[in-house]
Amino acid sequence: MTKSFASSADLTDKQARIEVLAPGIYARTAEGDPNVGAVEGEDFLVCFEALATPAAAEEWLTALRELTDKPVRHLVLSHYHAVRVLGAAAFGTAEIIAHELTRDLIAERGQQDWESEYGRMPRLFKHPETIPGLTWPTVTFSDRLVIPLGGERGDLVLQYCGRGHTEGDVVAWLPQQRILFAGDLVEAKAALYTGDAFHHDWMGPTLDRVAALGADQLVGGRGEVVTGDGVAAAVAQTRHFLSEMVRCVREVHDRQGTLKEAFDATHAALSPAYGHWPIFEHTLPFDVSRVWDELSGVERPVIWTAERDRSVWDQLQG
Repeated sequence: MTKSFASSADLTDKQARIEVLAPGIYARTAEGDPNVGAVEGEDFLVCFEALATPAAAEEWLTALRELTDKPVRHLVLSHYHAVRVLGAAAFGTAEIIAHELTRDLIAERGQQDWESEYGRMPRLFKHPETIPGLTWPTVTFSDRLVIPLGGERGDLVLQYCGRGHTEGDVVAWLPQQRILFAGDLVEAKAALYTGDAFHHDWMGPTLDRVAALGADQLVGGRGEVVTGDGVAAAVAQTRHFLSEMVRCVREVHDRQGTLKEAFDATHAALSPAYGHWPIFEHTLPFDVSRVWDELSGVERPVIWTAERDRSVWDQLQG
């Protein structure tokens, strides 16, 4: 039976849940939809991720205002993907922070990514007419940026750990509270999207640096908040998903098989453990296509367009 394209048939709203991880530190999860978070400073808020539209972001902010009335001073974007950034206008802040490579990627492929993700995940784009245009960071950094929170709250450290989910992913680390907002570098019981990834860096040194922070609580890009031993388990699950996918695709690539054969082999290997996770069927064709390109010597990800999305889907999952 032909499968519906990506998540285009997933039109059921997910139940959002806000968790207080520590005084003044909040995470919103939603059954495998993109996670967001917020951290209170002495008289301001830092928000992490912006959702796909201002209308969607406003729902998150309305719920957040029941917990704190502090104004948003900083909006941090972990990377450039449309479902993470296009809701920025709702936050009412002039300071939008991202890695310098994220700004470059928005310039290079932001419009195509917007059109691609809208086609793949239309439900996330609540009232798309509220999007004023591409989101542009106003502050960028290359390695590390520290935001003092004031009082006894310590610092929020924005850290680049290396290439992974994209070229420019950053994490938000609270060393005093040992809480990490990892973006899409780690998922907790949710499938990985790797269509714009650097798999070997990600599953090696990048995840090593994430793990070395020693978080006691971790908010991934999707899935549940994890604590204690669950943090190491989430990092290990992310690494295993990546390494198994690369192994399966490499075996077919090395014997000069086809991309379709690589997809089928990878699907068979991963689905018993991960097939029930959110967006597994959606992401896997794009993931395998990117691994195949890497093994074929394509260093940087080919830009995904709505047309390319459909072509790869029809070839592998249609």
